[in-house]
Amino acid sequence: QVQLVESGGGLVQPGGSLRLSCAASGSIFSINAMGWYRQAPGKQRELVAGIISGGSPNYADSVKGRFTISRDNAKNTVYLQMNSLKPEDTAVYYCNALIVARTGWVDDYWGQGTQDTVSS
Repeated sequence: QVQLVESGGGLVQPGGSLRLSCAASGSIFSINAMGWYRQAPGKQRELVAGIISGGSPNYADSVKGRFTISRDNAKNTVYLQMNSLKPEDTAVYYCNALIVARTGWVDDYWGQGTQDTVSS
């Protein structure tokens, strides 16, 4: 009953910017936390940025100062603004959210993943 849909991925040049969106829909009671993970070829999946409801954002050291996570609570949407992109940022990016459904069921949900490629 709950889905996360990502958008905004694509190809950008080094030094460019990209903005990812992740919208949660369905029978949602509350969203306790939202974040972004990424997985590059040959590497493990890592947490890029996360934000707890009512809390401050948290970032991986590799993206701190370049990426910004934000939420639009009215739209149940989380964004990831990525600036000064580097080739090593190339990865599949996954949206993640801890959601309480209106049924009372609590679960961890994932977006479908979006490919971001930084290359000249």
